[in-house]
Amino acid sequence: MGMFTSINIAASGLTAQRLRQDVIADNIANANTTRTTEGGPFRRSRVLLRPRVDSPYWRSPFLPRPLDHGVGKGVRVVQIEKDFDAENRLVYDPTHPDAIQSGPRQGYVEYSNVNVVSEMVDMIDASRAYEANIAVVNGAKSMFERALEIGR
Repeated sequence: MGMFTSINIAASGLTAQRLRQDVIADNIANANTTRTTEGGPFRRSRVLLRPRVDSPYWRSPFLPRPLDHGVGKGVRVVQIEKDFDAENRLVYDPTHPDAIQSGPRQGYVEYSNVNVVSEMVDMIDASRAYEANIAVVNGAKSMFERALEIGR
């Protein structure tokens, strides 16, 4: 491992968590959106993260070979996907311009599937992960400074 490996790993985490915070902020901003350009109400977005791994330099003696993916190199964003699993929120408001006009849901407005409380929990989680990565960068920086002081 090189001298800046820990900073590079933390930097990948900082980038991923910042993107995650942006997506969560977009979800919260569109929590009451009933109409999008794609048609229909806004759908919650979520960020999928996966570890970045290279060829294994070191193999753990405790993990079976299929589970051992080698030395980690940080995290990467695989994709940002829409959440089609959760149901949209229905609110009865027949005067709304986007109210359903016929059928068993007549008079209901279909709002986004964003739950603001769970989004805020995710935002706190992303903020804490961001702060942890900053602590890693600051720790590496202080170790480098101490190493330079030893050389004097």
